[in-house]
Formats: sequence, structure tokens, C-alpha cells
Amino acid sequence: MAMWKTKEYRNVFAETGIGKEAVDNRLQEIIRFYFQGAEDERVYYPVGKDMAYIMDTGNLDVRTEGMSYGMMLCVQLDKKKEFDCLWKWAKTYMYMAEGENEGYFAWSCAVDGTKNAYGPAPDGEEFFAMALFFASHRWGDGEGIYAYEREARAILRACLHKGSGQRAGAPMWNLENHQILFVPGIDFTDPSYHLPHFYELFSQWADEEDRIFWSEAAVQSRRYLAKACHPVTGMSAEYAEFDGTPMQRKLGWSNDRHDWFYSDSYRTAANIGLDHAWFGVDEGQCAAVDRLQKFLIEDARKDNYHTYEVDGTIAKDDVLHPVAITATVAQSTLAAINPLSREWIEKFWNTPMRTGVRRYYDNCLYFFAFLALSGNYRIW
Repeated sequence: MAMWKTKEYRNVFAETGIGKEAVDNRLQEIIRFYFQGAEDERVYYPVGKDMAYIMDTGNLDVRTEGMSYGMMLCVQLDKKKEFDCLWKWAKTYMYMAEGENEGYFAWSCAVDGTKNAYGPAPDGEEFFAMALFFASHRWGDGEGIYAYEREARAILRACLHKGSGQRAGAPMWNLENHQILFVPGIDFTDPSYHLPHFYELFSQWADEEDRIFWSEAAVQSRRYLAKACHPVTGMSAEYAEFDGTPMQRKLGWSNDRHDWFYSDSYRTAANIGLDHAWFGVDEGQCAAVDRLQKFLIEDARKDNYHTYEVDGTIAKDDVLHPVAITATVAQSTLAAINPLSREWIEKFWNTPMRTGVRRYYDNCLYFFAFLALSGNYRIW
């Protein structure tokens, strides 16, 4: 039965025979590494007494992705001080109070708070909103920007209602097909942005007039993920069309490819796993993680992942975020029913967090996977 109803969270490590003390000790080491570690370990950086940021160490900037991830980790860990520090930095430097993107957050800033861009990335907004709702329920609401529930509702209101009435800009969701957009006003999506488990909760806690939309968004995202994941490999593209096919159109702002299984794409399987753990609803998307686990297992055994086309063809011999692949595929075990799942859990358990320049993305996904697999990624 889904954890949403039982409030009992599955501990996959325990199912694999790993003892509670070992899990607890590992979690404390992950927390130390992420928040207080050495310069080639941590990604959390305090600023004065009441602000902090999460650095994307590979790009030397601060992103709404990382800030909202950090806030979600903090609320799961009951780290209110660190949560408030991150939120104040985001509201001070990333929030846009005027212009076309008023109500959204600049997706990238320099570490001194200077905006690198004036556009948002919707995965940041949805994680900000969910973390704020959880904070409200776990700690209660404060004053000003710490009135968490009010702040969460305001974000979601912007996500759906910008561009209507007198409000400038564009929404972050396609209001007809209920799919999240890669950026406001664009006509394609990112499969890893689809978080039906969040939308189920938004349908309970967002503005009442929008709750039906969020409920339908959960349904449509699950169905979309079933289409977006390849029928043989289970892989999804970074960017995809509304029908799930990889998005191969040329973009005006980049010459990079985004139609392959790379970086963003790794999160899709992890999201399917957590959604199934929380709500237990399968619209065909869960079979994708079994396909993915089976397809990648030989490369995992050899510690030799690649950059892949979604059909599994090797596009490049190397891979930028190998730890992220192991972590997210392991987390997908929450929705898997194949016998390889135990091997993926053991692989993840024996994989250390990453050090060095590229640690940020890998270790954020590693942290989420560890919480999810130990029963510590919870609905608050």
C-alpha cells in the first residue's frame, strides 16, 4: 500500500540485509560530507549568519535546481536553520519581483548573488514549492518570507496563472495537456521535470481553484513518462516533445544535444521510483525502470557507463555523472519488480559520494537516493 496512506516508509537497505546502525552511520557521514565537508566535498556554503547557497561546483554558480534540492534535503533532515538560510538567499538574489518573469526565480546566479540569467527553470519552482509546503507542516509558518505555505502557494499560482488577466509572462505548465514545460512559453518538456508525486500533494494544498488541475497533471505526467521512456532500454531523453519522442529541434540559445540519455535524464527513473513509493499508482511508467535496470546492469558491473542514445546505442564512451546513474537507478528500485534490484542496491551502497569539481549534481542525487531507499524521504 502507498506510503501516502500508511505513513510507513519502506527501508530497502534493511530488505537487503544492511543493518540499522550501518544505515544511520552512513547517513550521518553523507550529511557531514554535503554540509560541512572539505573543500572538495561540501556544496553548502554559509553567507553571514542567516544565508547560504548550494554551489554547482562544475559550473561555479548557484542554481534554482540546487537551492531547491538543498531545501528539500533540509526539511527531510529537520535542519530548519539551514533551510531558512537557503530560502533567504534564494528570495534575496534569485527571486524576480518585476518584469516578464515576475514571481519566478532566476535559474542561475553567481555566488555573490548577481543574476546570470533572468529566466526560470521550472524544476526549481516545483521543488521550492514542495519543500515550502513540507516546511510549513513540519515546523509551522513564521513571518514574512518564512510564512512557508503562503510562499508555496504564491509560487504555484505564478506557475499556472502568469499570462492571464493583467499578469505578464507565461505559465510553466501547458494548461491544455497538463505537462510541465522546459521553460515558460516553450512547446516541449523535460521528462525529468515530471513529478506526479508532487502534483498529487499540490492537489491537496495549492489554491483551491487549481487543485483539479494538479490532480489531472499527476495522471498525465505518469502517462507521459510511460511514453517518454524507451520501450527496450527504459531511457528517456533530456528534452522531449509532448508525445514523448526525443526533442531534436535546433534551439536558439544552444547548439548542444538534448535528445539523448544524459544528465537531466537520469532523474526520471528516480522520480518514477519515489512516486510509486509514495502513491502506488502505475499508469505504465513503472515497467520502464525494470527495462533500465536490465539494460544498464552489465555496464554497472564493469563500472563502465557511457553516454547513450535512448535506444541504448553508445553515443560517447565517457559519461559526466557516473555516480548519478548508479544512485538514480538504485532509487528506481522503489518501483521495480525484477531480481536485479538487489544488485543495484548493493552497487549503490558500495559507491562512495563523489569528490572534486563534478561532485554537486552526483551528490545531490546520491543524497536523495539514500534518503528514499532508507525510508527517510517522506511526506510532511
